[in-house]
Amino acid sequence: YRKRRDYLVPALNALGLPTRMPKGAFYLFVDIRPTGLSDEAFALKLLKEHGVACVPGSAFGACGAGFVRLSYATSLEKIKLAVARIAEMLS
Repeated sequence: YRKRRDYLVPALNALGLPTRMPKGAFYLFVDIRPTGLSDEAFALKLLKEHGVACVPGSAFGACGAGFVRLSYATSLEKIKLAVARIAEMLS
């Protein structure tokens, strides 16, 4: 998990999606406010148009609005593909 996390956090930050390094767990809370989309719109677009699933932060309460939760409990290859698809969505 450390290897996956250590790849994913800098990759998302490089895409302009502020993401803090978690101290535990196997998921990230990604700040998607720079995109101008709501967390629900971002999650839906990412899934429907790019095949990457995430959970809108607002599903975890009002403080989660503007964030999405991404899991890295999958292979590094799939994580790299997801990052490429997120980059495609943001371009």
